[in-house]
Amino acid sequence: MRQIPLPLSATQGAESIVLSAGIQHVLDRLAKPGDWPFRTAILAGPPRSGKSLIARWFAASGLGEAVDDADRLPEDELFHRWNRAQANGTPLLLVSSALPGEWKIALPDLASRLGAALLVEIGPPEDELLAGLIEQHAARRGLALCDGAAAYLLPRMVRAHAAAEALVETIDRLSLERKAPVTISLLREALGEQGGQWQPRLL
Repeated sequence: MRQIPLPLSATQGAESIVLSAGIQHVLDRLAKPGDWPFRTAILAGPPRSGKSLIARWFAASGLGEAVDDADRLPEDELFHRWNRAQANGTPLLLVSSALPGEWKIALPDLASRLGAALLVEIGPPEDELLAGLIEQHAARRGLALCDGAAAYLLPRMVRAHAAAEALVETIDRLSLERKAPVTISLLREALGEQGGQWQPRLL
């Protein structure tokens, strides 16, 4: 599993970005803010897809300013941040929980400016990323997975970032409740429990 460690303080704990071809493409686009229209980019993606981590990487790398949850800020405040970044010549990365077409901006001047920004979207996770997320979430919990766990889970789970996190949480809970190691049988049970929430593709 390839990861980019983030230079965070001890109080924040160790965090890292799990790399895959799709995430690397996102990082490559964000690494060249000089190519962005008006030095502004919008990073959008599904829940738990690493948007905030990528924003921290962007700011910590000295590439520019990052504004998390930009779609939840008052529009006049966001417009002020945009104007200040333009005046200072600072690249501005805006992180949005709303996917393209869902972020409705009422202020015409702000809408026109953000409409010209570079849109970088995190897509659905591929196998490489899902496997890395499963491994990362298990490691953070101190959960030892059985051999072949990822290979068994990948074709049977929903292909979503949040689903990977929730599934590992369920596996960990079942293992603790039964005081038993993780086995294929336990993985199958975890998938079954998640069925009410995620609807696995293959059982």
